[in-house]
Amino acid sequence: MFEHIGPFFRWWSSETIAVVTGANRGIGFEIAHQLALHGLTVVLTSRATAVGEEAKKVLQEGGLNVAFHQLDIDDIESIKSFADWIKETYGGLDILVNNAGVNFNVGNDNSVEFAEKVIKTNYYSTKNVTQALIPLMRPSASGSRIVNVSSRLGRLNGKRNKLGDIELREQLGNVDTLTEELIDKMVDSFVQQVKDGTWQSGGWPEVSTDYSLSKLAVNAYTRFLAKTLSDRPEGSKIYINCYCPGFVKTAMTGWAGHTSPEDGADTAVWLALIPDLSVSGKFFAERREVNF
Repeated sequence: MFEHIGPFFRWWSSETIAVVTGANRGIGFEIAHQLALHGLTVVLTSRATAVGEEAKKVLQEGGLNVAFHQLDIDDIESIKSFADWIKETYGGLDILVNNAGVNFNVGNDNSVEFAEKVIKTNYYSTKNVTQALIPLMRPSASGSRIVNVSSRLGRLNGKRNKLGDIELREQLGNVDTLTEELIDKMVDSFVQQVKDGTWQSGGWPEVSTDYSLSKLAVNAYTRFLAKTLSDRPEGSKIYINCYCPGFVKTAMTGWAGHTSPEDGADTAVWLALIPDLSVSGKFFAERREVNF
């Protein structure tokens, strides 16, 4: 377990490019803000251009080096357009923070009315962005970084949220048997059961079922991708981790959270800048490693 990892040495510079998706407000905005305060060049994205431009303006007025580009992570053409722009404008990127996501349940609600949308955006679209940008991650001795904003609700062995299918839980928990196809099959099965009206007997997480499962998929994909990327040669390493920001007081939680966006963003920024190059495929909360 990593309880503390030593003080930063400044491996980055103003030429280091960090992309933060869904950064026009909430946790994403604060991640972009804090990374920019560290002196990086930050590209914030949002689905709607007007609010993204406004967020960029606010940060630029504070003297920070921030750019904006529209990105709808649910739109493959938008992802391609964004990737082309990053390549043309900066030659690539060094840090990717996958923050964009959706949740339609607040408090104790557990509707699956928007389950297909939640799974698509939080898992498949996050995966599509990651796969589109990995080829553009620039080689360096310090390595490139991917940080996935996730949730403790997506842990495999949560008390109320564990999967009822023990065999599936074991497969997902074993990085040697974990495959992208297995993760896809799991979420596709859930979406089909929602359509069939049989999902309640499927052994899925009991709390915010669609959101929890989407984040469980993100967590599993993080571990899978960390293993896949571990074979890259020195100088071209990419380190990927995920984290739970906590119950943050944002629009997504209906402003009911008890953690500030500033505190919620802290671990994402820490993971993006951490100098310890052995940390990959891990799940963190409050700068501490947590079991998946």
